[in-house]
Amino acid sequence: MGYRHFDTAKIYGSEGAVGNALRKAIEDQIIPREDVFLTSKLWSCDHHDPVSALKHTLRNLGMEYIDMYLVHWPIKLKPWACNAVPKEEDFEKQLDMETTWEGMQKCLDRGLCRCIGVSNFSTKKIEHLLDFASVPPAVNQVEMHPMWRQRKLREICGKHDIHVSGYSPLGGPGNAWGSTAVVKNPLINSIALKHKATPAQVALKWGLTRGASVIVKSFNPDRLRENMGSLDLKLDDEDLIEIEQLQERKIMRGDFLVNNTTSPYKTLEELWDYEI
Repeated sequence: MGYRHFDTAKIYGSEGAVGNALRKAIEDQIIPREDVFLTSKLWSCDHHDPVSALKHTLRNLGMEYIDMYLVHWPIKLKPWACNAVPKEEDFEKQLDMETTWEGMQKCLDRGLCRCIGVSNFSTKKIEHLLDFASVPPAVNQVEMHPMWRQRKLREICGKHDIHVSGYSPLGGPGNAWGSTAVVKNPLINSIALKHKATPAQVALKWGLTRGASVIVKSFNPDRLRENMGSLDLKLDDEDLIEIEQLQERKIMRGDFLVNNTTSPYKTLEELWDYEI
């Protein structure tokens, strides 16, 4: 179908399956390895040793290198805390991003990945990282869709040549935490009707017109094809202006990383530096 960017992570449990499928496609000469852009992520229990974590990811994938390695969340957990939802006793008191980023830079120096970046970082956390990073992050992967537009973050990242990659570009329908608010929004539907497109195509094209890459997930072959059709859609200025008026609402809020006792973030506002 033409997909070339594959996004996985240790915590998704999908590295093995993604690696098997990609290796088969490469061995069958459907695609060469250099045409694939493969992203994975450092889970929060591995901040103490990103090099070992990435080597484990590479074994899972059966690959010699990945194209992008991201710090999944700006939070550090105890080394044994490998669950998606940490328990109260799993949190470390401080992130210590300087040490984590040194480890990420070592991954790059050793040729285990081609680029390093972050995910779920606010503008304040990006600016703090830039204060000490020898190698700046290439990417910040964040929730981004017509109802959570990330204007301020896109401006700051653009200023520092950091690419913004949008996850849940359709609002994450089908995920336990996701919402159909984006694809069912009346404005998105009316724009889709006007262009003889689908709401999903409108939402994806909006992200692409903002200069972001969009990471869309589907297990349905028809919808996989439909999503690729967003590349052929052209939104006009009126569409883009109307979308800018939509009320914003963050869907992936990160409540599971916030508590009053052991997390460094006591509130959601602290986690997102009041950008929520």
